[in-house]
Amino acid sequence: MSTFDTPELRAFRAEVRDFLQHNLTPDLVLATRGGLHMEREPMARWQKALNARGWGGPHWPKALGGTGWTELQRYIFEEESAFADAPLGDVHGLFLAGPMIIAAGSAAQQARYLPKVLAGEEFWCQGFSETNAGSDLASLKTTARLEGDEWVINGHKTWLSSGHHADLMFCLARTDSEVKPQAGLTQFIIDMRSPGISLQPILTMDEGHSVNAVFFDNVRTHRDNVIGELNHGWTYAKELLARERVNNAQGPRTKRDIVELDRMARTRLGVDGKPLIEDPLVRRRLAILTADFVALESAALGVLAQQMAGNEPGPAASTLKIRGSELQQRVSETAMSLLGQSGVVLAPEYGGGLLAPDATGWAERHFFRRVVTIYAGANEIQKTIIAKSILDM
Repeated sequence: MSTFDTPELRAFRAEVRDFLQHNLTPDLVLATRGGLHMEREPMARWQKALNARGWGGPHWPKALGGTGWTELQRYIFEEESAFADAPLGDVHGLFLAGPMIIAAGSAAQQARYLPKVLAGEEFWCQGFSETNAGSDLASLKTTARLEGDEWVINGHKTWLSSGHHADLMFCLARTDSEVKPQAGLTQFIIDMRSPGISLQPILTMDEGHSVNAVFFDNVRTHRDNVIGELNHGWTYAKELLARERVNNAQGPRTKRDIVELDRMARTRLGVDGKPLIEDPLVRRRLAILTADFVALESAALGVLAQQMAGNEPGPAASTLKIRGSELQQRVSETAMSLLGQSGVVLAPEYGGGLLAPDATGWAERHFFRRVVTIYAGANEIQKTIIAKSILDM
């Protein structure tokens, strides 16, 4: 009997599938299929529906509003959600800010912020990267100084994903410049409506608006808005980034994409009038993608087993991030190859008669996925982590 093939897990999968069939509306499915840059309203609406069912935080502890599911149940939920084309929701709140506040935040912070994340009422963004501090995060220049009961923050952040949708930011800033770079950083909660914050959109090559630059000009936040201990922000950031890298592997969503590629190859015709799947080169390409995904999923399940035993993913998170991001890029490259001329149109409203229904969203994903090997720590940095931590180089 396989890991997933138990009576209890089969019943759980059926329960999730039934919920999705009865609650996931066609407009939410179309919004998910239409591309990566979803608006806030459909994400919030779906999060509210999940929370009403008690499923708002699949990986959160039950005592703080989560489901109390095992890692295997969570994986099944994510897989079923991916195949049903359900929205991801506020990734920064659910997977990053929420878990960090659960792990290091005060009881008051947990009571104030966690319920609104689960209910889809407040969205978050991540204030880490700067112009000269991306993968080398410890070199960031944004500063925070204490004045009375408030911290005054100055500096800037860039590549701020979903910053234009966010109500709140968890921000890493320098609070001590006299110690080594990693030792003088602190995590802050900042209201995005605070005076002194200016947000500038950055349009990416896929013509989408998902990232921004933000500037802090004497932005004030109360001293109670420090997450965890002062000058321990680097520790929390490392733990957060490890979780982010595991999540960025996007196993269930990639699995759904590969199944879609197989369907596409069986229904689309080549220049010879035959289904593309009859081309040996197409079959070989799909077979390699499938084999590589099986390897990725096996590795991901190994990390889940570690987490179920109470262990952090550690350097294995870097391996998942590398393989998962590279596979996402190869999947979208294959989709564009199969779609041919139909794949060059970015959005349905462009018209022109070129866009096939199964092409919707693929060009956007293909262009934007150039960045998946960079964010959450560039893959080159991940290889260095693996070399030092696993290979002892």
